[in-house]
Amino acid sequence: MERTLSSEEIAALYRELSQCPSLCSACVGPEVTTQYGGKYCNVYTEWSQQDLERDESVKFCRQYLIFHDSQAIVYSGPAGTCSEIKGELLSRESPSGALKAVLRKASPGKGEEKQFLEIWDQNRKVKSINLTVLEKHGNVYEDDQFGCLSWSHSETHLLYVAERKRPKAESFFQTGGLEVRGSPRGGDTHGSVFQGEQFVYHDDWGEALVGKSIPALCVLDMESGNVSVLEGIPEHISPGQAFWSPGDTGVVFIGWWHEPFRLGLRCPCLKLLSDDTKAVWSPRLSPDQCRIVYLENGVLGPHQQCSRLRMYDWYTKVTSTVLDVVPRHSQGTFTGIYCPALPGLCWAADSQRVILDTAQRSRQVLGWGTRMLSGNVTSLTTGAPLGSWSLLTIDRDLLVARFSTPSCPPTLKVAFLPRAGQEAQVHWVCLEDVTPIPEISWTIRTLQPPPDQENPKYKAIDFEAILLQPSKGLGPRKLPLVVMPHGGPHSVFTASWMLYPAALCRIGFAVLLVNYRGSLGFGQDSIASLPGHVGCQDVKDVQYCVEQVLQEEPLDSARVALVGGSHGGFLACHLIGQYPETYQACVARNPVVNMASMISGTDIPDWCLTETGFPYAPNTLPDASHWAEMLHKSPMQYIAQVRAPVLLMLGEEDRRVPPKQGLEYYRALKARGIPTRLLLYPKNSHALSGVEAEADGFMNMALWLLQHLQS
Repeated sequence: MERTLSSEEIAALYRELSQCPSLCSACVGPEVTTQYGGKYCNVYTEWSQQDLERDESVKFCRQYLIFHDSQAIVYSGPAGTCSEIKGELLSRESPSGALKAVLRKASPGKGEEKQFLEIWDQNRKVKSINLTVLEKHGNVYEDDQFGCLSWSHSETHLLYVAERKRPKAESFFQTGGLEVRGSPRGGDTHGSVFQGEQFVYHDDWGEALVGKSIPALCVLDMESGNVSVLEGIPEHISPGQAFWSPGDTGVVFIGWWHEPFRLGLRCPCLKLLSDDTKAVWSPRLSPDQCRIVYLENGVLGPHQQCSRLRMYDWYTKVTSTVLDVVPRHSQGTFTGIYCPALPGLCWAADSQRVILDTAQRSRQVLGWGTRMLSGNVTSLTTGAPLGSWSLLTIDRDLLVARFSTPSCPPTLKVAFLPRAGQEAQVHWVCLEDVTPIPEISWTIRTLQPPPDQENPKYKAIDFEAILLQPSKGLGPRKLPLVVMPHGGPHSVFTASWMLYPAALCRIGFAVLLVNYRGSLGFGQDSIASLPGHVGCQDVKDVQYCVEQVLQEEPLDSARVALVGGSHGGFLACHLIGQYPETYQACVARNPVVNMASMISGTDIPDWCLTETGFPYAPNTLPDASHWAEMLHKSPMQYIAQVRAPVLLMLGEEDRRVPPKQGLEYYRALKARGIPTRLLLYPKNSHALSGVEAEADGFMNMALWLLQHLQS
């Protein structure tokens, strides 16, 4: 960094990089045969992009034509320009591709916002149903946890999830005819009024699911336009992720018990299809409607773990394990499944292979083509460029994928899945090419903890870090270093496009993204090694990584800073307390600073105990030793040793790590005379993902680092 950039230059750089769109989803249209015998199909894609002037993330679509011979792509190219999508919450094409369902929010006549369920054919909108006016249910769920928009195989019905309608509540002193007080969940309460219920607390599902309390399965009859709510689901089960069973004889859904962490795959007749002592999700029906695959974890323990891929045969009623948990891996071998969900369409046309993407160490790898009968795992990106791949969809064996690297924004790639046994011969074609940013270079480094830092129970586990460096105009001076441990703690940085690290690198910082032991993608043993050792093992891994990189790279050891959010903020605050001589500045976003005080306010109290090393049960309270150990493992324990200036960024509506955590740290720092600044973002939750908060947060972070890392 030969000269310090002005705030105007930093803002211009951020604006430029924030305009790189994110590729969200894709679907493949019906196959068309031309009069000359050739075949083509349409690929419809949706993207999102920050609009700083409108202070919102805008969504737009783009379509591409793919000419092919069912085995290889002959020609491909965009069909027209981009167009913005307004108000769409969910959309889904019917199995034949002839119809499309859209859930849309709109404010007709600039009145109250309403939800509409629309049905489109290839030429026009054929139905528009005002769900809000119908009053059959509350808002439709559009989230990834519960939400769905599922066509019946006959295309005569549409299945979705919405908030169950609550009866009207009035004061004890409201005049008028009142119904006898009863359970709002039981029986038909349409039109009922419940006396004295208006202030009753209704628990919801927490961070990112605020206001979502009791989901209900709802069905639209395409012919009549009637909407009905499926009854018969027990009161203690919340349904979601639903789809129609083979032959449209019923529906299959995931059922979440209201008592924490008991999950199971269930259908309306309540015939149990999965083990109800396990946590299961992402059920996907094969094209021949014979098999359902889904992901499975043990209950309790770390929130993210290595998952099993399980398969249920609809006709034999037999459940089998296709891919099991991987405790350890050897170099170059499959490390297990680590993904929040299977793609909506993930089956090959032969109904014998499932395609997915998952973290494999510090890369997101695409298409472990899994042959049902053998359990073999084959990479579909062998020989492809290094980086991270995600599967958007597969339809009639046409793969649509997203690819990016730390120096290259997301790009769209397509390929045909080869015949079974030839998966390594995938030929990828780029539909939306993006030029990598030449000013950024990156590498993945592997580290082995020193002998004195080995975990006695889980020895010989390595970890990795991704190092980004400016590749042009470095000058004679050594680079300042920004260290970024990820949150979770059971998460992972993959070699993919990330706005903040790329922008910091363009400003002139080297950026170190640390996947300490406990990260996803390195085997279940790595994950299991961390609970009970947070604040120690993870902290030492990050510090060891920093020391190694400072020794081996042209970096300035007198200009090192930390940036982290959530558990990454937990580690950042630990490191400036445990190693005060190493770090000259710190930026913490919604950090965990005191697990003992956090447990009573968070929506995940189990996390505090599990990561501290204690078992969790919802019907027991921590004892004195638990409280003491949670405090002992928290950054607040080291507050007296902190010397580095600290910038705190908090979301006012954070349910995961309540803002009082950051306020507690802020007051403790101020009391000790440590330079500190606190930014509190209204209408932002844990992710601080509002467009204004993200942009303002970057500017404040960059200026804070430049101010405190001066030579």
